[in-house]
Amino acid sequence: MDSNTQNHLRSFGMSGYLVTDELRNIEAQFGVELGHVLSVSESESQYYPQFEQAIRREAARMSGHYEVFYCLETSIRKLIAATLRDAEGANWWQSGRIQEKIKADVAAVIGREVDSGISQRSENEIDYTTFGQLSGIITDNWDLFETIFSSQKAVRRVMHSLNLLRGPIAHCCPMEDDEIDRLRLAVKDWFRMMS
Repeated sequence: MDSNTQNHLRSFGMSGYLVTDELRNIEAQFGVELGHVLSVSESESQYYPQFEQAIRREAARMSGHYEVFYCLETSIRKLIAATLRDAEGANWWQSGRIQEKIKADVAAVIGREVDSGISQRSENEIDYTTFGQLSGIITDNWDLFETIFSSQKAVRRVMHSLNLLRGPIAHCCPMEDDEIDRLRLAVKDWFRMMS
């Protein structure tokens, strides 16, 4: 599949998520359920009613933004991994294209997960990077990414904006309407700057 087709598919997918987000906003605004969201699982249902209605409503409103960010961040990781794998082969993480500080930070996070006894989130180091590190990997390897993105400066600006907007979503805080608008625009900017 060529890169234009992939970009169109990504844009189509993100458009679907933005529509879902709008449906959730309508549900929250008018106190209705349109039936497009899966219900709470049985194991969660025993605890869910114990939370205040206002918190549950806020969580439902924010869940769409989390979903958009999850898809975006995951697709950025896949894009980076595929681009570096194409250029450097299967061992691209060790190829010298990743800053030593990022490698050390990732190794530390993996070590903490192993030491805690919880299931490791992934076998791929890229899945342990932060959003800011992802931006650095793209700009540090601009020779590989310049055919994908229209401007290095735009990548930095959009990634910085997305990183700021990620905070409330990742830390379970409600977003103001202005910030929701900024998130939508930043996601659109991301896909717009892809060549």
